[in-house]
Amino acid sequence: MNILSALGATIIAQFEALGGYLLFVGKSATAGFLPPYRVRLLLKQMHFVGVESLTIVVITSIFTGMVFAIQAEIGFSQFGANGLIGGIVALSLTRELSPVLTALMVNGRVGSAMAAELGTMRVTEQVDALESMAIDPMQYLVAPRVLASIVMVPALTMIFNVIGLAGCWYVAVQQLQVPEGGFWARIWWFVDEDDVLGGCFKGAVFGFILSSIGCYQGFHTRGGAEGVGRATTRAVVISGVLILTSDYFLTRILAPLSVG
Repeated sequence: MNILSALGATIIAQFEALGGYLLFVGKSATAGFLPPYRVRLLLKQMHFVGVESLTIVVITSIFTGMVFAIQAEIGFSQFGANGLIGGIVALSLTRELSPVLTALMVNGRVGSAMAAELGTMRVTEQVDALESMAIDPMQYLVAPRVLASIVMVPALTMIFNVIGLAGCWYVAVQQLQVPEGGFWARIWWFVDEDDVLGGCFKGAVFGFILSSIGCYQGFHTRGGAEGVGRATTRAVVISGVLILTSDYFLTRILAPLSVG
């Protein structure tokens, strides 16, 4: 009976956490559409999420493209189909690799920072101070971060596509001697706008996931500095798992739309 009680308590706690998160998301979405509009805060968060994440995204993307070009050459060379390297790598980047890897990189940097920043504000009672001054913390702290992530993660995904493809081109054309004309022709043949837009849509969903969970964990931090550390860890882990999980369901929805 003790085991059943513990299991039941765990399940109830998880459903309570899910319900609290959904209410939190609803409040932040509502706050984002109500005046006063925090344009300056939004631009600041867009710079933090997008511009300051650019370096890590560029480094990750160029080496991802280079590595996949090498791996593709190993497989395609057995069939004399090296000309397919560009098309396959470009398709993989636009549909899957760019949105997922971009979101994971941004999550490690931005999601953790959001949880730590809001958690510190919570335990030092700065959030309570905002409420005492009749400033809605959901509108002032959460909505700009979530909206900035929804906008900037797809933008970073596009940059990942371009830089990753440049890395693939360097390895395939300059090192593996794949004909450059065939390289670009296969890319135009394999990749269409639905693939690119689908990857950007995934990026927007992933941006929402990492920012909303990071803000939620930070906003509900308890227990001082130790609680801030726990909230930051939970934010990164939960967001990473949900990004990979949601990628499967998004792929199931979007893949049939890109066929043909």
